[in-house]
Amino acid sequence: MSSIFIKNGNIINEGKTFRGNILIINDRINAIGDIPPLKVPSDALIIDAERLFVIPGVIDAHVHFREPGLTHKADILTESMAGAAGGVTSFMDMPNTIPQTTTLSLLNEKFNLARDHSLINYSFYLGATNTNINEILNADPETTCGIKIFLGASTGNMILSDEKILREILKNSSLLIACHCEDEAIINKNISSFRAKYGDNLPPSVHPLIRDRDACLKATMFITELAENFETRLHILHISTADEVRFLKKKNHEGRKNVTSEACIHHLWFDDTDYNRLGNLIKWNPSVKTRYDREALISGIADDTPDIISTDHAPHTIEEKRLPYLKAPSGGPMIQHSLVAMMELYHKGLISPAKIVEKMCHNPAKIFRIRDRGFIREGYKADICIINPDKPWTVEKKNILYKCRWSPLEGVTFHSRVEYTIVNGNIVYNKGILSDDCRGEKLLFNK
Repeated sequence: MSSIFIKNGNIINEGKTFRGNILIINDRINAIGDIPPLKVPSDALIIDAERLFVIPGVIDAHVHFREPGLTHKADILTESMAGAAGGVTSFMDMPNTIPQTTTLSLLNEKFNLARDHSLINYSFYLGATNTNINEILNADPETTCGIKIFLGASTGNMILSDEKILREILKNSSLLIACHCEDEAIINKNISSFRAKYGDNLPPSVHPLIRDRDACLKATMFITELAENFETRLHILHISTADEVRFLKKKNHEGRKNVTSEACIHHLWFDDTDYNRLGNLIKWNPSVKTRYDREALISGIADDTPDIISTDHAPHTIEEKRLPYLKAPSGGPMIQHSLVAMMELYHKGLISPAKIVEKMCHNPAKIFRIRDRGFIREGYKADICIINPDKPWTVEKKNILYKCRWSPLEGVTFHSRVEYTIVNGNIVYNKGILSDDCRGEKLLFNK
């Protein structure tokens, strides 16, 4: 039996911050107590968390770890290492790999890869196509985090275009439906318009004008209204506009029960003034838009629209990102820096640590119905992150753990630093040192 005793920490959990201790026995939280300390086994490993924040491990519900088929960009081992260094203890990975994860057999192959290579806990989405509804209806809701639907093309060009099939999935699937919402017709019309102006030499700054707010809002409204008709558990991925915030807030006020949404770090950090400096490095789908949109998303977090914060961690090589705009792929790495980026918004007075924990730890567990994770509770799995809120450091090549070895945040100085990441009672990250012999577990979901 192994044990860890975290003492004197500032525990942030379920809307409260209090000074206290946590005793971990094997893979579970055994006890949570105030000062003076709980009764601790004599052989327990002691972590003194004086002046540190102790939170549940971050659950990143939206990543692209690129394995199988795209491992020149990233793989489960490297990106789970980066996640652990960023305080992430669980991830949910998207299906647009090679081959695309559209069958239960291919889904099981990804689980086997993660079992062998992931340092943190894992689950995988099954991708929806025009032809695989039987696979979707036979997916196991206890082990599969959700179904991914692309209404607009992104990496892998995995679009569900048949509205009849879309309706059948929304009506009949028992799994959460996670949707990439951009209207393809609007995007294609905008591309044609800008090509007429620039030829093939489009600057990256046109990206938010091609993948514009109308494309996002139209698709988000369409899928939301459709899902409400069928009472589907719908999760809108990476909302990027003030318009979507207003629309979903209105739905909140109307008492909607089954539609949730996500904001991503890059939409909370960057805006369209950054394209001149960073170009394709901040080319994401949906696009990074205006300061007005960014500020609306940050404000929306305070009143619970959106519901969770994820990364859409999607690495590409720097050589791919340096291609001309039309050829450069969308997406970028973020999982190592997501928590400290949100903590930077705390230092700027824009969000509280308790709200960060709610959006990055508690709500993903609630929305996806993850069993025994996402909270610091007795009997729950011991997934814990310990942060020093006042330990500045700068993002540099030498401390980037992504396989692609770059970040759009290079040169940024953060005021907070992850000190420890504990996964299932194992210290996977300890002040810059990774324990790469640890392995995470398959996430389980309540039906």
